[in-house]
Amino acid sequence: MSTALATDESHPITVEAAVHHTTADAAARRVPTSLVGIDPLELREAFGHFPQGVVVVAAEVDGRPEGLVASTFTVGVSLEPPLVTVAVQHSSTTWPKLAGAGAELGISLVGHGQSALCRKIASKDRENRFTGLRVTTGEGGAVTLDGAPVTFTTRIHDQVRAGDHDIIVLELLDLAVEDRSQALVFHQSEFKALGPLDADA
Repeated sequence: MSTALATDESHPITVEAAVHHTTADAAARRVPTSLVGIDPLELREAFGHFPQGVVVVAAEVDGRPEGLVASTFTVGVSLEPPLVTVAVQHSSTTWPKLAGAGAELGISLVGHGQSALCRKIASKDRENRFTGLRVTTGEGGAVTLDGAPVTFTTRIHDQVRAGDHDIIVLELLDLAVEDRSQALVFHQSEFKALGPLDADA
């Protein structure tokens, strides 16, 4: 749009610029969320009401698997190119290793019977997170969990800072679906199984 508005000094200013300044002024007047009385614990509890899939993001780093567990995975971000996202806390010590390795990243959706496995990978015992687990390592370094309902091979497409997390945009390179396996969800701080509703419900 090229329509211009006249200023007091008779120098035209584009509509786009006028909107930008108006938006910026409004943002400057906006009160930060932390000052309007939202309790972080209450917010966390509210977020917990939304069931979320849980994934393991993993790759081979220096000859051994490294991985993290995330309930912030989102599919359907884009079909062309095929993109997904995962949000990672700035405090994560594993993500910098995964991002800096230059390897492809494996995404494994956690399934029935894998909740203990998930907690093992999320533990502080970094040295033994993958000990005894059955995994597959791809040619590009992506590590996926055997028996997971869905696995993706990805590479980093973009990274955006968002508050206390980074949103990682991942491009899908390959996928595999295990029809006999069902996913778990994380809901109100517990792993729960998915199931169909009763027809009379």
